[in-house]
Amino acid sequence: MKTRITYLVTATLLASTASLLAQQPGQSGEAPRKAPAAAIRAPRSVPAQATYTPKKLIDGQPDISGDYSSATYTPLERPAELKDKAYFTPEEAAAFAQRRLDGLYAQAKDNIHYDDAIWQSEKTPKGLNGLRTSLVVDPPDGRIPPALPEAQKRADAAAAVRRSYPPTSVLSRGLTERCITSVNLTWSHDGAPLLPEGYNSNLRITQAPGYVVIETEMVHNARVIPLDGRPHVSPTIRQYLGDSRGRWEGDTLVVETTNFPASGSPMGGYFRFSDENLKLTERFTRVSDDTLRYEFTVDDPTVWTRPWTAAIYWKKSSGQIYEYACHEGNYSLRGMLSAARAEEAAAGGR
Repeated sequence: MKTRITYLVTATLLASTASLLAQQPGQSGEAPRKAPAAAIRAPRSVPAQATYTPKKLIDGQPDISGDYSSATYTPLERPAELKDKAYFTPEEAAAFAQRRLDGLYAQAKDNIHYDDAIWQSEKTPKGLNGLRTSLVVDPPDGRIPPALPEAQKRADAAAAVRRSYPPTSVLSRGLTERCITSVNLTWSHDGAPLLPEGYNSNLRITQAPGYVVIETEMVHNARVIPLDGRPHVSPTIRQYLGDSRGRWEGDTLVVETTNFPASGSPMGGYFRFSDENLKLTERFTRVSDDTLRYEFTVDDPTVWTRPWTAAIYWKKSSGQIYEYACHEGNYSLRGMLSAARAEEAAAGGR
């Protein structure tokens, strides 16, 4: 039975590979695929939120619950070629988003890892996050402030580890490969801040009396945030996702997260690593029936020369979120470690 299943899986993979090759530009005389028109999800620079009042839940909390998508082509930092340009014109925004989308459809015919036009697309239109040229809104140049010299040395060392990651033992592998969490050096999507991913940029907010729960589809962790004014846990307790406490300021949910480990937070997979001194302040404000403004401020005085802030508008999702059950690394641990031991044995016999 096991052999039969292996044959079936192998045949399926070969068929899928052949199908992907057949879809690539230039194969079998087919014309290159044409990308659809890219969406601009929020054509105004800032949605009109001053006149909007969200509904209230039975316990008086403003209703920010629901399934959302944070997918966007807007970069975290302003591209160098845009320099002092904080906003696109509508025409420039449309052209920028279209170039990003066209790039997915122009995937090289010998790149058969995935079909980028499928796996990096979302059911909710991706497009741009309004007319801003970056998600970073402060500093005004749209760039993350420079890292302090010692922090830069730590970041360079972390990058070297990511490049090598020698399989000396199970403990030498990343937390994602070990299916613990994805706050690590190999793949870092869990926890705050809630930045968009390459794909599966979907989130769910659930509210209950005294609590808000934020669940991310990518690796499906849930952050439970108490609203009862309790203090943070002891500074001696450090957690992968930090320790979050929330409060309401009018219709805005403010969440402060501290108690990060020495490895800090990898900033939602963007590999701008903080450290244990990080204080992250998030603000969630519903600005229309289908839009939520998410803003976060990063304050880590032993990493960056000054605090910095980014903002993104989440759109109500057109579908629910699903469990992200990606466990290839977990199944490969035995193979990677046994291969490393075999190489060591072979080297010792020479």
